[in-house]
Amino acid sequence: MIYQEFQNLKLSNLGMGAMRLPVLDGQDSHVDEAAVCEMVDRAMDQGINYYDTAWGYHGGNSELAMGRALRRHPRERFYLADKFPGYDLSNMGRVEEIFEAQLKKCQVEYFDFYLFHNVCEMNIDQYLDPQYGIYDYLMAQKRSGRIRHLGFSAHGSLEVVRRFLDAYGADMEFCQLQINYLDWMLQAAKEKAALLQERHIPIWVMEPLRGGKLCALVPEQAERLAVLRPQETPAAWAFRFLQSIPGVTVILSGMSNWEQLEENLRTFEKSAPLSREEMDALLGMAEDMLGGKLLPCTACHYCISHCPQGLDIPWLLELYNEHNFTGGGFIAPMALMAVPQEKQPAACVGCRSCEAVCPQQIKISEALADFAKRLKA
Repeated sequence: MIYQEFQNLKLSNLGMGAMRLPVLDGQDSHVDEAAVCEMVDRAMDQGINYYDTAWGYHGGNSELAMGRALRRHPRERFYLADKFPGYDLSNMGRVEEIFEAQLKKCQVEYFDFYLFHNVCEMNIDQYLDPQYGIYDYLMAQKRSGRIRHLGFSAHGSLEVVRRFLDAYGADMEFCQLQINYLDWMLQAAKEKAALLQERHIPIWVMEPLRGGKLCALVPEQAERLAVLRPQETPAAWAFRFLQSIPGVTVILSGMSNWEQLEENLRTFEKSAPLSREEMDALLGMAEDMLGGKLLPCTACHYCISHCPQGLDIPWLLELYNEHNFTGGGFIAPMALMAVPQEKQPAACVGCRSCEAVCPQQIKISEALADFAKRLKA
């Protein structure tokens, strides 16, 4: 196992994420705790010392399962991360209640790492609103030692991340982002990583394999990579990409079975960053994977001044691209929850005034109509 330095700690470069634990009968809320214990034992034996769970994972049962599995090991052998579930706005006034419950569920007296969970368009106002006392409470827990290191995770836009950092950045010790070689472009992960590097905030990575998508390349794509590194699996290529990004400290992987754990352990026996040639080849392949499925919007903003509805068309097309490529998911609907109905994709009246000035000749009205339809599906 390779390790990265974080303050006075040595953290395993590979962390065990607990969002995709093995389950029974295909039921996400029925965690196979016997299998989890076996996997945690193996991970611990092979040097993984970072474990990440959250309030909502596996219908609320991830914290319980990880608490029981980790309880069987000396507390000083592992670092445990948990998160305040601000992805659900009904939780905003419950920070103390939830934090106390999380400690009990995980069977610990403190969290080594704790995060504002999923900072995004939907909840940024509430996270920054002092009436909820979230920041004040978590800082108090840090001062008392019940949180050793405080950070945040984010699925929001670059501007949302910047806004959060402008408010709380001086106290954020790390940030967890969705980074992989597809989202490097698709979700502006490159720009988000640069912002964190600029502010000297270490990076934690989630979704390194984009939910397993990057493990299942078509033969042509796998062959392109095999020419450069015949010994590496598609999953290993995704991890090597992350090992090439300055500031990346912990890479979280949700391992659902023994085979995934063993493959990841082999990959993280060494650090093997990509060469410039390899990086160019990988990102070129990513462009091909995205090409044809994404609208070529350059965010020139000509369209906005011609829209009678005042829609933020570039941002809507960015969300449409993500939603279309992913085949659905939560990111676009979550972002749009913060937008009034008159600014939603369905508010487009199809006048095509925007299309008359679009340098890329995008059929914007058709895209927004399709987006509205997909969101209702």
